[in-house]
Amino acid sequence: MRLKTTVKNMLMMTQKNKALRLRTSWLVFLFALVLAFSVNSVLASEEGDVRGVVQQVFQQLQLHDYGSVYDSLPSATRNRTSRNRFISALQKAQDRYALDRINIGAVRVSGNIAVADTELYGRLTQPFQTEGKIVVQQYLVREGGKWRVATGDTATIQQFLKSNPSFARKFPIRQPRIFVKQNGKWVAFNLPGRK
Repeated sequence: MRLKTTVKNMLMMTQKNKALRLRTSWLVFLFALVLAFSVNSVLASEEGDVRGVVQQVFQQLQLHDYGSVYDSLPSATRNRTSRNRFISALQKAQDRYALDRINIGAVRVSGNIAVADTELYGRLTQPFQTEGKIVVQQYLVREGGKWRVATGDTATIQQFLKSNPSFARKFPIRQPRIFVKQNGKWVAFNLPGRK
């Protein structure tokens, strides 16, 4: 009788252990699923933040709000160029073009650096009138918890890429490509002195 009871107890314990292991496995699976979802949500949030900054700076350029554009630059860029000089340079060029819209493509984030593929559309008004498009990677760096647009500041971008070599290999700095519309088609436009 004792042997029967012991065997019965052992069988019950084995079944309880199996049930416990099954519950534990499900809990681990659910935890992993929640963790994966959280990581994806953070990445999506960061990509959304980058998109928002790129869009905001584009709108500031459209509105000729160059002071706000200057404020969105990384500190290294602001240290090399005074606010007045930056604003003055953009004001001198504002009569030559009009920005119409921006398309923001893929956004990639790695730590404190991000890159967004963009297409800027607008119209050249001087020295001749034509529709134009610039295909450019917008680089951003995070400073003090805020994304700052570093496009055009090769020194700052290279500094961040140097500290993140795997990102640098995947997304090296590419020169902007300029297109003009001719006969309804986009045709590459090479600036004098550039190949």
